[in-house]
Amino acid sequence: MGLVPIFRVRSWQSSIFSATTSSGPQGQPSCSSTCKCPSYQRWKERLDEDCDHCSHHKCFWVTCYRRCRTPDRKKEEEAAGQTKSEVEDEISTVESLQFDFGTIRAATDDFSNTKKLGQGGFGAVYRGQLSDGQEIAVKRLSQNSGQGEIEFKNEVMLLARLQHRNLVRLLGFCLEGVKRLLIYEFVPNSSLDQFIFDSLKRANLNWNTRHKIIMGVARGLLYLHEGSRLRIIHRDLKAGNILLDSDMNPKISDFGMARLFELDQSQAKTNRIVGTYGYMPPEYAMRGNFSVKSDVFSFGVLVLEIVSGQRNNLFRVGDDTEVLIGYVWKSWRDGTISNIIDSSLTSGSSTEIARCIQIGLLCVQENMANRPTMASVLLMLNSHSFSLQVPSQPAFFIHGGAELDMPSTQDNSSRVHGVSKNEVSMTEPYPR
Repeated sequence: MGLVPIFRVRSWQSSIFSATTSSGPQGQPSCSSTCKCPSYQRWKERLDEDCDHCSHHKCFWVTCYRRCRTPDRKKEEEAAGQTKSEVEDEISTVESLQFDFGTIRAATDDFSNTKKLGQGGFGAVYRGQLSDGQEIAVKRLSQNSGQGEIEFKNEVMLLARLQHRNLVRLLGFCLEGVKRLLIYEFVPNSSLDQFIFDSLKRANLNWNTRHKIIMGVARGLLYLHEGSRLRIIHRDLKAGNILLDSDMNPKISDFGMARLFELDQSQAKTNRIVGTYGYMPPEYAMRGNFSVKSDVFSFGVLVLEIVSGQRNNLFRVGDDTEVLIGYVWKSWRDGTISNIIDSSLTSGSSTEIARCIQIGLLCVQENMANRPTMASVLLMLNSHSFSLQVPSQPAFFIHGGAELDMPSTQDNSSRVHGVSKNEVSMTEPYPR
């Protein structure tokens, strides 16, 4: 007898269908969402038949929920006190976000190249305008993006539940046959990397603006980790995934690699390392372990890049080869942090800048246990009376002319030199 596919569905309190799997009945292994076994295919065929016989898109969400829910999960939902009407309300919320493909095609002038904002590994991004005048950013996922229908719906349901001023807002989606679109609010000032790594543009970012960006990203991350009913690890926080609105307020984007954690879950492990070198913590780059402290590490790198105006890449300092975070730590230790502050910063509190550098160094410490939580980071940023600890040596610290010891993986063949090149984490101005 074939194995019965059993998908773990998180509590409807979190409104997420997880693409991960739980154990099957009587200790049997269960199928993954990409399984090709006969039982899974029959299960999926029945699901497709149910949806074909329905006249409304809501049927898929209800049917998927009923078929995927296990008896144990039913008990958990009952214990959580969530009623049937609440479940139906949340399904209706997602259903209301669905756009007609023709509407989006018209809004983007049939996906004209003149409307194209960027291209990444998961597809292209277009600027559009709805009939009511609202401007939108449309991510059109390519057919070979590697994201299946279930995963696509998971991402939609995840983003639909996230509401924070420092997160890019999902306006809707389109799923018609092989056509998969994500529709976001349009953020006019592109991404942070377009400013901070441009010698001319970053001169327009005074310290008050940079500090506002640091604070906004910190608030957005804290919301992902602790502020909602979900615990979400972003896993690809970088300057290219921070969008800036008309007032230069930051918005975290690109949740294509995000992972959901149970509220009592502290870390997870993957055998497929994807992301951006320079922002990856050592425990993830070397062993595939990730947690909220992975995002903290990426945040620390981002802070040091904002202060210095430099990428966290290998560069020469005299006769030595340095990585930004190692050079900053050595300068901080030697009392010469003025060496690493962006020369275009001609104003701003030197005490506040130095404090941000120290907070950034605390976030990039090699031992993840020593890194602060985002709640602690915000406390340190907000309260100058809060004493800071002495940061230990950061990860990937280079002595002299030694080369950086980075893992070699199929998914990440690039080194830290230059921009990252991998199949998932392409720097682009809009989220996937």
